[in-house]
Amino acid sequence: PFISTIGTRNIFRGLALLITAASPISGFPKAVQYPGTGDIFLGIPVSFLIVIVMYIGIHIFLNNTALGRHIYAVGGNKEAARLSGLNVNKILIIVYAICGFMCAFAALVMVGRLNTAFPLAGSTADMDAIASCIIGGVSFLGGKGTIWGTLIGSLLITVLRNGLNLIGASADMQLVVIGLVIIVAVYVDVLRASAEAKSKRLAAKK
Repeated sequence: PFISTIGTRNIFRGLALLITAASPISGFPKAVQYPGTGDIFLGIPVSFLIVIVMYIGIHIFLNNTALGRHIYAVGGNKEAARLSGLNVNKILIIVYAICGFMCAFAALVMVGRLNTAFPLAGSTADMDAIASCIIGGVSFLGGKGTIWGTLIGSLLITVLRNGLNLIGASADMQLVVIGLVIIVAVYVDVLRASAEAKSKRLAAKK
């Protein structure tokens, strides 16, 4: 799935560049800009409210619905989930569909904020998303993590990027730093998983 995602991303990004002749599209109507630039209730940005509503909705979905628990089960051990009677392929398709919808919705908010659509916009967002999830406690091996942990991870990545901007770090250096953060986070996750597996083996022997 990871390779398929990268491959299709490059295909559709290339098609977008061909269709637009690599030129940005701007001048969107107010309705399109509203999710990114609008505000309600004493100046609170609409985009902020969208994020909060999305996080609350996903939290309820993952923790209070059967499908949400099934997603955790499949992430933890696909074979065990299949033997338990779960339709693993169907659950994975639902997860990918939700992910695609969320990415499209995020793109609409970004277009609203910038009033510009460009195929290369958000080209580093996928790495930021991976880093945010892993830093927030989501296991790269699957089956663990909370939606609120990803929010904390996102805030940390944002603070890191802002800090790099404040010290005058170039965009290239920012990529290096984020890449190192991802590698360290994955390494820590693997060590944590190994430690948990070892403790379980010791407990089973006792």
